[in-house]
Amino acid sequence: MSGGALHRAQHAMAAYLRDPDGASPPANIEARRLQIYRDLVYRNIEGFISSAFPVLRGLYSDDAWERRVRSFIQTHHCKTPLFLRISEEFLSFMAALPPEELRPFEAELAHYEWLELAVDVAEGDVPPLRNLDAAPCLSELRASLSSTARLGSYRYPVHRIGNSFQPESVGDPSFLLVYRDRESRVQFMELSSGSARLIQEVLVGADSSVAQLLDRLAALWGMPAPQVQEFGWAQLKDFNEAGVIALNDFTV
Repeated sequence: MSGGALHRAQHAMAAYLRDPDGASPPANIEARRLQIYRDLVYRNIEGFISSAFPVLRGLYSDDAWERRVRSFIQTHHCKTPLFLRISEEFLSFMAALPPEELRPFEAELAHYEWLELAVDVAEGDVPPLRNLDAAPCLSELRASLSSTARLGSYRYPVHRIGNSFQPESVGDPSFLLVYRDRESRVQFMELSSGSARLIQEVLVGADSSVAQLLDRLAALWGMPAPQVQEFGWAQLKDFNEAGVIALNDFTV
C-alpha cells in the first residue's frame, strides 16, 4: 500500500471509529473485527471519563451518558494523545456545549471533579512542615502555593452535588481548595472569601514577603494591618500544616 493510500485508509478507519453510525465502514475489513475496534475505542474512553467524573456520571442514565460520551468522541478534536489528558479534553468539551444542553451546574461540577484528578496526578511533593515554635519575622518569610494544590471558585456548591441535591439556581460563591495531604490523599477544604483571597495573593505574590503580602491585603480590605496580619498568619500556618502552603526564607 502506498503512503497516500495508507493515509486515506487510516483516516477512513478513524472517522468510522469516531462516528460508526454516521461514517462508512472501511472496505475489506470484516464486520466482526470492526465491532471489536468500535467497542475498544468506546469502552477505553468511557472508562477514563467515568472514573474521572464519578459524580457527574451518576447524574445520567446509562443511555444519556452513552450519548454524551459518543458525542464527545464524534465531535471533539483532542489536542493531546495522552490518556491522562482525556479528562481535561472532556472538560473542554463540556465547557463548549450550549447551556441548554446541560443542567446549570454541570460545567462547574465537571471542573471540580477534574480538579481532584489534576491534584492527584500533579508532579511535586507536599511542602515540608515549617518549624514555627519561635515567632518568626514575617518580613523574612515567603509563602507559595504547593504544586499539589489548586483553588477553585464556583457559583454552585459543587462539593455537595449528587443525586439527592441538584441546585437549580446560584447561591453564595463556593471557594474550594483541593490538595494532596501528607499521606498523598486528595482532600478539599471549603474557604471563606477572605481565605480564598489570601490564597490568590499568595499565587501572585511570588516576589513578596509574607509581611508585604498581608500589608497588601490590609490596604485592599481597608482594615488595620495588625488585624489582617493576625488573621493571615494564622491561616498561613494552618495551610502549611495541611501541606497546602510552603513557607520558605525570603531573600531579596
